[in-house]
Amino acid sequence: MQTSLIAPCGMNCGICLAYLRTKNVCPGCRVDDPKKSSSCTNCIIKNCELLEKTESGFCYDCEKFPCKRLKQLDKRYRTKYNMSMLENLGNIKTFGLEHFIKTETARWRCPQCGGTICVHRGCFSCKEKLKH
Repeated sequence: MQTSLIAPCGMNCGICLAYLRTKNVCPGCRVDDPKKSSSCTNCIIKNCELLEKTESGFCYDCEKFPCKRLKQLDKRYRTKYNMSMLENLGNIKTFGLEHFIKTETARWRCPQCGGTICVHRGCFSCKEKLKH
């Protein structure tokens, strides 16, 4: 997993359905690509003018952290996928990006086949429906 796959909001793009699928693959939030979906390209959080002023490039450094949009996104992911952007950002801030990536790699590895678990669908390799 690469550092460029960790979005400013704390999303691990490496476990996102858009990144893992085989057609119309999204390269991640931090990569500019003309084939990226409009929802990712036009993301309010990624394009936030306050984010540009942060030293880290992550929302936890913003003067308005956590903003309304980030709280809404976090609530949706906590409810539907048992994953928290705010928790991710706290871990990145406290332990650093490299440590976060190591723990994410282990957390989202399928115990059945060793493949990547998609936050939206379960294991992408063996199709096991795993809960986090």
